[in-house]
Amino acid sequence: MTRDELITLLYSEETNPYGFDPVATHGFLTASIVGKPLPNWLSVYFDGHENDVSDDVKTALTAWRDEIYQTLKDEEPVELPFDADDEEEDFGEDSDVVAWCIGFIEAMYGDESVDWFDDADTEEDVAELTLPMVILSGMDEESEELGMMRGDIDMMVQLANSLEGNVTELFLLFHTND
Repeated sequence: MTRDELITLLYSEETNPYGFDPVATHGFLTASIVGKPLPNWLSVYFDGHENDVSDDVKTALTAWRDEIYQTLKDEEPVELPFDADDEEEDFGEDSDVVAWCIGFIEAMYGDESVDWFDDADTEEDVAELTLPMVILSGMDEESEELGMMRGDIDMMVQLANSLEGNVTELFLLFHTND
């Protein structure tokens, strides 16, 4: 299955009842790489229904994930599937930046046994580096403070523009000894 075929499939609710759209998928795959190991990432991605999905789809997703990993390993920034500058006035729930962040957060919290914050030495750094994803995703609606931040368009633009660098920093934090 080519990447274009995978993208087409991911956009269709009929052929992709368990997964995310392509933008959220990129966010999910990115988080499954940059953070703590998520050995059951396919199960988390397909909400436990990975056995109902064709091997071609799983192979294509794995290849895409491997490509993102190799980019980070080669010390190159991950190219996000949206241009934050184009989105500076659209941070609604249907925007690409929000979809990407939702995918990221879903992987980050997808397995209760994988806690990105369990190391006291890195807990604060992880919180700071993932805060843009949390705020932009809108998934923490109970927080009045985060809600106020979401109402500040300039703040949202800054957060969106920090995503690429934060992804690299998270990868280095979890995958290097320095």
